[in-house]
Amino acid sequence: MNGSATGGQAIGSPPLSIVLVHGAFVDASGWQDVYTNLSARGFEVLVTQHPTLSLDGDVAVVKQAIAAASGPVLLVGHSYGGAIITVAGTDPKVAALAYVAAFVPDAGESIGTLTAGPLEDGEVPAPVIPASKGFLIVDPVGFPQAFAADVEARTTRFMAAAQLPWGLEAVGTPLATAAWRSKPSTYLVAAADQMIPPRAQRQMAQRAAAPITEVTASHAVMLSQPAKVADFIAAAAASV
Repeated sequence: MNGSATGGQAIGSPPLSIVLVHGAFVDASGWQDVYTNLSARGFEVLVTQHPTLSLDGDVAVVKQAIAAASGPVLLVGHSYGGAIITVAGTDPKVAALAYVAAFVPDAGESIGTLTAGPLEDGEVPAPVIPASKGFLIVDPVGFPQAFAADVEARTTRFMAAAQLPWGLEAVGTPLATAAWRSKPSTYLVAAADQMIPPRAQRQMAQRAAAPITEVTASHAVMLSQPAKVADFIAAAAASV
């Protein structure tokens, strides 16, 4: 944007709407503190609640939110939500993308493709296991440490018990397009992430030519450090 920023928006520009897209195993409630922070800054913030059963179905839910937004949209995706916004972001109403500890697939790639490579020294595999035929969950015993080590134990125990199973169709569907190839993108790396290795996060961000912000946090960075995540999103909005 041109001009000086006011509340994350530029004078003379259309108000920017923010759409927050959650990842796998959790629901939209993880965005609550980020939503409150951004709303207090004057942004219109929409939050999607999608079932994570299939990539196409989740993209359709996000596109409904894009259509409902009053202005141009900054799409924000966490974890698997990065794949969703990479497809939904081709909508002409989307101005930019912001990835938060997220997957950034290219056209022809799936989440399964991105997670198939070997881990490097010091990296540990995410404790993802089959829940039932066609679905994955994070092992409830390993969930607190792997997903949200810097979130209070009372909360992580509930998150582990209340997981939203992730459909294998969502995991395995290759993307038909990649919005980051034509839309500006930014990336927040969770430097203590044990679900998506920080090394992989940086590599995906660099491939997308996305400026990187790093926060020392777990995969659940929007829960453990919501103010920093909100600052990252507001800065992304101001830079469009």
